[in-house]
Amino acid sequence: MTAIIRISIVCALVLSAAGCATTENIGTIDPAIATYVEPKDIKWVPNAAGTAELAVMYGDPSKPGLYITRNKWKAGNMSRPHFHPNDRLIVVLSGTWWVGTGDVFDPNTTVPMRPGTYVTHFAKKIHYDGAKDEDTIIEIHGMGPATSTPAERKP
Repeated sequence: MTAIIRISIVCALVLSAAGCATTENIGTIDPAIATYVEPKDIKWVPNAAGTAELAVMYGDPSKPGLYITRNKWKAGNMSRPHFHPNDRLIVVLSGTWWVGTGDVFDPNTTVPMRPGTYVTHFAKKIHYDGAKDEDTIIEIHGMGPATSTPAERKP
């Protein structure tokens, strides 16, 4: 019985401490030192086909220099074989992203990349990718300008 009382007291202390974080004691961040964007405030821009959305997190993918984007792939959306001029470093944030290599499009040969997976698409190497059964979000780090060159060969 004494152990139950001790556990109850500890739980009560933890819960009351968790409730102490109010707007009165939350600090502010100097925007000249650091900035942040909460998930609800990310500005997503849909593509023309409505099959994906893009959010630029850092830089400008259309210009030289480092950029970071987040890409939402809607379920059923797959790219066709293509390549990029520079390496692209990718982290799967949610969903399953499917990656295939080569110049012949075959979604059945793609490999699942689950959340947390880190992928490197090497410069000028042909690949294709996308979301099969569920919406997927990936984060891409690369050097701009970010272009994509079609490279599909029909079998």
